[in-house]
Order: sequence, then C-alpha cells, then structure tokens
Amino acid sequence: MAAPAPLQPHLRSLYRRLLRELPSRAKTHTILSNPSPIQKHIRSSFASPASKGRFIEARLEEAEQYVQYIRAQRMYATLIERYNPGMNMGEEERVRLTARRDGIWEEQ
Repeated sequence: MAAPAPLQPHLRSLYRRLLRELPSRAKTHTILSNPSPIQKHIRSSFASPASKGRFIEARLEEAEQYVQYIRAQRMYATLIERYNPGMNMGEEERVRLTARRDGIWEEQ
C-alpha cells in the first residue's frame, strides 16, 4: 500500500477531530492498529485526490458540520445520563435506592 500524501494542516486537524469524536470500540487505544470500517472510509476520503475548487470546499464544510453534530450528540447523551441517573437501572435497583434514600430500606 502506498503511503498517503501529506495532508494540509487544516485537513489533518479536521481528520483527527473526526476520529476523536467517533465512539471507541474498546477500552484499549488500538484505534490505528485495527481501524473500523468507518475509520477506513474517513481515511480513504481524506487521502484520495479530489478535484480542486468548490467541491472540496463543500466537502470540508460538510465534514466540519459532521464534527459539530457528533460532538453535540455526545454531549446530549452525557447530559441525559447525568440528569437521569435511574434511566439505565432495573426496576428492583431503582426501588431499592429510593427506599434507601427515604430511610425505609436496611442493608443486610
């Protein structure tokens, strides 16, 4: 496989921001050694030579908007989890914690 052409600093920054915003597949940092299909697609779209002009500008704007969108979605999910802590709990766990908070439940 031929080495990809060096990217301009703005493109490299955008590429890295896109990769950073993608959800991690594992707890380990093996993102570059085992890229996902979406990471491969992003890399190929940044590495492939495209025609100059408005097309590239439109693609860059689209990529910037995509970075902003996935960042906002990540923040939204974080806030939902933070302000609704019982959302992912089972019914029994929720009842136990409510009773404990009200002083009804005794730990055994």
